[in-house]
Amino acid sequence: MPNLKTLKRRISSIKSTKKITQAMKLVAASKVRKAQARVLSSRPYTEKLNSFTLRTVMALDGTEREEVPLMAKREVKTIGIIAITSDRGLCGSYNTNIIKKVVLRIQELKKANIEVKLIAIGSKGVNVFRRTGVEIIDRFTQIPAIPTIEIANLIAQSAEKAFLEKKVDAVEIIGTDFISMLRSEIYIKNFLPISENTQPINPELGGESFSKENNHQPSTINQQTVLFEPSLEKVLEVILPSYLSNMIFHGLFEASCSELASRMNAMSSATTNAKDLIDRLTIVYNKGRQAAITQELAEIAGGVEAMK
Repeated sequence: MPNLKTLKRRISSIKSTKKITQAMKLVAASKVRKAQARVLSSRPYTEKLNSFTLRTVMALDGTEREEVPLMAKREVKTIGIIAITSDRGLCGSYNTNIIKKVVLRIQELKKANIEVKLIAIGSKGVNVFRRTGVEIIDRFTQIPAIPTIEIANLIAQSAEKAFLEKKVDAVEIIGTDFISMLRSEIYIKNFLPISENTQPINPELGGESFSKENNHQPSTINQQTVLFEPSLEKVLEVILPSYLSNMIFHGLFEASCSELASRMNAMSSATTNAKDLIDRLTIVYNKGRQAAITQELAEIAGGVEAMK
């Protein structure tokens, strides 16, 4: 016979957990709608900035590009990876999937005899990566719930500094694109050096890419002279850092929305599982209670018969 007191305490405990997961689900659902709106409103600006950056870069010939520090290509011996994870857990497999992707990428690069250094974003990633033996050249935790351009600038500047000081020969970003409430997609994007193949928005997100691979570059680039005022050098001084900062900024938006959607789904599943477990334990408890009552009645009836 099951211990009825233990069952009752367990049911009460699960009910308390269910209330917590239900509350977390509602909070995440409220936040993810706003985060989704921010992501959707930022995508057109990001795509236009990518398009303009491509036009600017393609106005340079190969020699001129090599003279721009942020575009200078060199033999790749060390790659920096900007890994975007979250500061908080309880969001399903969100962080686990990103960390697995980063670890696989590190293994892939090491097999090619390329050293890896990390710029870790989010406490969850920092806590794991510092145990891998890979050098973390910079870390950013306690990211605001609504990412700011200031934090994006700091991350971009950290990567730019590592590249310009030749601590790394190239930089990649590993993060997530928000696809829908039920799905996000992990990506690996080139960050530095900047090339004529600017990073496209994922086609599933509804954006139009102007990268060379999909043959969407404007034909007017090759048909007319592009004039820059006051000079191309001045334009590059502004547009390239802005492009890099916005790439991080948009990446943080996408990551935040993906995290909240994952947390909402995880808490929804946890709430459903808690309800199912409560129902099963309640049945067991009722059966045990019924058996105890039946036994007590049998004992009373037996006592009466004995007294006769």
